[in-house]
Amino acid sequence: MKLNFSGELIEWRGPSPFYFVAVPEDLGAEIKAAAKVVSYGWGVIPVAVRIGQTDFTTSLIPRQGTYLVPIKNAVRFGETLLLGDLVAIELVVNL
Repeated sequence: MKLNFSGELIEWRGPSPFYFVAVPEDLGAEIKAAAKVVSYGWGVIPVAVRIGQTDFTTSLIPRQGTYLVPIKNAVRFGETLLLGDLVAIELVVNL
């Protein structure tokens, strides 16, 4: 399953700051339908992501009826992404 969307780069403060982009709710529903097949535990889903010229792997985290895409610092810095930026994401969920 390949999805393309854009979302705002947000920060969630924990022991150290983490950055995410929320999957739009309609696409989150599509992912949730496939979650039973692809999830490896507690609802997280492994994905391949492309932002700009950067490819990386991560796991979607379920949150408030959709999913969050964690954005690694190496990606954030490499693509010069700032808090609040609109980020175009290509996401592949391997079914």
